[in-house]
Amino acid sequence: MVWAVSTLTMLALAGLLPDFQLQSDDGDSITRTALTAAWAAGAFGLLSALVWPLAVRALLLVPALVLGLLGFFLNGSLLLVALWLIPDGRGEADPQNAVVVAAVMSALASATSTALAVGDDNAYRRRLSRLAGRRGRGAVAGPDSPPGTVFLQLDGVGHRVLRDAVAAGLMPTVAGWLGTTHRLTAWRTDWSSQTGASQLGILHGTNHDVPAFRWYEKDTGRLMVSSRPASAVELQRRAVARTGDPGLLGADGASRGNLFSGGADQVALVLSVAARRGRHNRSRAGYFAYFRDPANAVRTAVSFVAEAAREIGQSTRARLRGDRPRVGRGGLYPLIRAFATVVERDVVVAAVIGDLLAGRTTVYADLVAYDEVAHHSGPHSRDAAKVLQRLDRSIALIAEVAEHAPRPYRIVLLSDHGQSPGETFESAYGLTLKDLVRAGCGLPVPRRAGHAPSGAEARDALRGALHRSGEEGRLERPARGSEPMVLASGNLGLVHFPDVPHRMSREEIDRRHPALLGTLAGHPGIGFLLVRSEQHGSLVLGPRGREVPVDELTDGGPLAVFGPGAADAVRRTDSFPHAADIMVNSRYDPATGEVHAFEEQVGSHGGLGGEQSRPFLLSPLTFSPPVADGRDLVGAEEVHRVLRRWLRECQGPQVPIGPAAGPAQKSPPQRQAEEAFPVTDGVVPDKRG
Repeated sequence: MVWAVSTLTMLALAGLLPDFQLQSDDGDSITRTALTAAWAAGAFGLLSALVWPLAVRALLLVPALVLGLLGFFLNGSLLLVALWLIPDGRGEADPQNAVVVAAVMSALASATSTALAVGDDNAYRRRLSRLAGRRGRGAVAGPDSPPGTVFLQLDGVGHRVLRDAVAAGLMPTVAGWLGTTHRLTAWRTDWSSQTGASQLGILHGTNHDVPAFRWYEKDTGRLMVSSRPASAVELQRRAVARTGDPGLLGADGASRGNLFSGGADQVALVLSVAARRGRHNRSRAGYFAYFRDPANAVRTAVSFVAEAAREIGQSTRARLRGDRPRVGRGGLYPLIRAFATVVERDVVVAAVIGDLLAGRTTVYADLVAYDEVAHHSGPHSRDAAKVLQRLDRSIALIAEVAEHAPRPYRIVLLSDHGQSPGETFESAYGLTLKDLVRAGCGLPVPRRAGHAPSGAEARDALRGALHRSGEEGRLERPARGSEPMVLASGNLGLVHFPDVPHRMSREEIDRRHPALLGTLAGHPGIGFLLVRSEQHGSLVLGPRGREVPVDELTDGGPLAVFGPGAADAVRRTDSFPHAADIMVNSRYDPATGEVHAFEEQVGSHGGLGGEQSRPFLLSPLTFSPPVADGRDLVGAEEVHRVLRRWLRECQGPQVPIGPAAGPAQKSPPQRQAEEAFPVTDGVVPDKRG
């Protein structure tokens, strides 16, 4: 049937396209032309099945951003070869038409085979398995096996955003689960509210010494960035060494689209293994498993171009409307957004489908589309809302495939953090955090900052800190090599002095740069600072000269506006060996929910303040509640222990309780959770047995 549809498609295109023919120059009978089309369609189908997978595997070293686009040209080349194989040279097409014909034929062939398979469960399962590149390998479970678990991480979707999307009808699949089969729980992130810290804690049970998305380590001279493969490898190594456990997915698990593997043997698009080379590195194989089907390559490439065009249109309309706040969305960003919202989504969803049909015990996958769009369009924007609609369709597809899997599955939705809206620090105050730090150190700042209103505020704060007049406020230029390194992680800033081998104290900073701490703490865009003191231990410095020792911190005082748990979060980060010399959190306005990112983002996360610290956990009712009534779920490490407990409820005592940790490593919430929900050796049955 697929061959017949392909033949008819080729005949129709030969009649529509002027430079594509299936006849000799003297003309042929209808029967002869139909036979020529059937020959060409059969040859193209065989080449697609035999040559395409080999060609895609050879192209795995090509950046994933262009792999889908290359599929167009590769597909067209296969069609030209198929036409060349027609006897008597009756097939002919110019290269441009070959690309078009090949794309249309691949899409219709894929649609036909899928439609024919839908009515038969076994055929449908084989078709989906083929799309995911699994071919049924590794299926070790059956209908009587214990339930498997799928964790789908909706990157950056906060608790409030999810509730609003459900109420607005944007996510009908999630709405159907909420209150019927699943329960919704909010949880609090650590101070570093970003994927690196949260996902490391969730998958590996510890995010100790991860103070931000990016930070500088004085002892090694290394700049750590969570999104770099080398940093991800090191962070995962440290986590495994600290816990003595490979991770949440160590028992027949699969990790898809994540920063870390979680101990899984099956990985695709996982950053911590992306730097490896050799046959044991299966991360890039995720692309091969998906793009080995030419119809997938064509469909994703078309969607990629459409998404890039959609972003250009949306950013143009936002600029014409004068939307505020707004950041630049030109350059390569439309392609980056299209990769995150189309290519990565399609590959990850296909990999999860393959895992389900292979009967894997545990799957953890990250869908990053919303987070990428919300950074540039805003977490409550129409652009981000449309992404949530498409994510809901992906969730529905995975849930549908789970019904055809060889074992029952429970699906858990969760997020690693939310996003807080707000104008950038530079847009609001006319200078960057780096400019402000340099001003406080008496270093030159760009001319644009000097003429901005906030530039004057910085100079006033500088003079006030020195208790000098304007004429006397000039400082000697600091010694060479003492210039600070300023790093941004959303609305969390880190100031390091690389030439000092240890974490500098307040007293040392004051001796070197007398105006710096006063300049920062007194700026209207700064919420609070964290510094170490030789006399008082570590201190939180707030506006109007407020100073509170970290040991005496409560959720009142300078941190009151940041909500419950802020004091504990700051206290924990202060204990990290690689905490910055100065930790800077931006101002937060509880009336508007806005923060000021130190990066070019109108939706940001990384520090304290607003929705960024309130992700969600949507879990089946067949699982025990995440926490006891009235208790908060606090920190990624505690989320890890909850997920461990749920896996143990599904799989029984063969699933480890969790990472090995001494009493000093267990937080009070962790101990409370253990007391409220003791782990048992029994398997908790569900409605499917």
